[in-house]
Amino acid sequence: MLGAQATAAGASEEIWQRVFASEPYRRLRQREASLHREFTDDDFRKFVLSPDLSQRAPALRRTLDEWKREDLAAAARRVLAYLPANAVIHAKVYLLIKPQRNSFVFDLENDPTIFLFLDPDRTAAQAANTIAHELHHIGFSSVKSQSREPAGLAPAARKAVEWMGAFGEGFAMLAAAGSPDVHPHASSPPADRERWDRDMENFDADLRTLDRFFLDVLDGRLKTEAEIDERAFSFFGIQGPWYTVGYRMAVVIEKYEGRPKLIACMSDPRELLATYNRVAKELHAKEKRPLALWSDELLEKIGAPAPRAAPRG
Repeated sequence: MLGAQATAAGASEEIWQRVFASEPYRRLRQREASLHREFTDDDFRKFVLSPDLSQRAPALRRTLDEWKREDLAAAARRVLAYLPANAVIHAKVYLLIKPQRNSFVFDLENDPTIFLFLDPDRTAAQAANTIAHELHHIGFSSVKSQSREPAGLAPAARKAVEWMGAFGEGFAMLAAAGSPDVHPHASSPPADRERWDRDMENFDADLRTLDRFFLDVLDGRLKTEAEIDERAFSFFGIQGPWYTVGYRMAVVIEKYEGRPKLIACMSDPRELLATYNRVAKELHAKEKRPLALWSDELLEKIGAPAPRAAPRG
């Protein structure tokens, strides 16, 4: 389309109709509609025909060529190594030039799709890392959908445990990196890596903040679903506590209990918290490395099981 737009004749109506009928375009419109955002064919025409986009066309072409050479199969293998055997990854990846410069996953339940904004400011390695991160979300979501809901939990406890699934952001950071020994922002600009390192220094305080959040849900201090969700969404940020606390717990468990144990914890957030607490206490006793712990009150109120021994073999 950009190539045709750059010619004197411009893009024919036939080309426009092919774009509007294409699956990526139709699904992008569906996604925007689901968020109550206006997105019309005329608006998209104006965007494509804008002088700004015409000036960016050569850089976009170079970026597309570079990204297409990246080994996405290797990224997928890294992710699969961090998922239970019953996980299912079935996804489409669309590289898009669009008005909003964001990337996201859409329709996890029916037709999981990764929309990746074609950004000349990002390297092919960064794009592959983003795709790997989102692929882990898709696989992790399939595990959660297959898991049985813990029996006997009160509604407030179910809501708290449901939000503990947001630690999947930390799992995805680790899975996309491929190892606890690889920095999760190894392919990122220095500023992103430095921000992550600063945020990781707040781990103890962030864990305690999340502990209070979960107890506020359990004890009814957050009374409505809207109040709960508003507080919970505040922990996403750019890469907030759902990422950093989830990542640190995952790394601690993998390094000292093994990856099979970490994967076993993914199916039940309650086991994740209890296992992390046990390992953190052992590290403190053996290596004098104090780490913040989840409160006994929280573990009791969510019915956290006694941590199982790490799988052997």
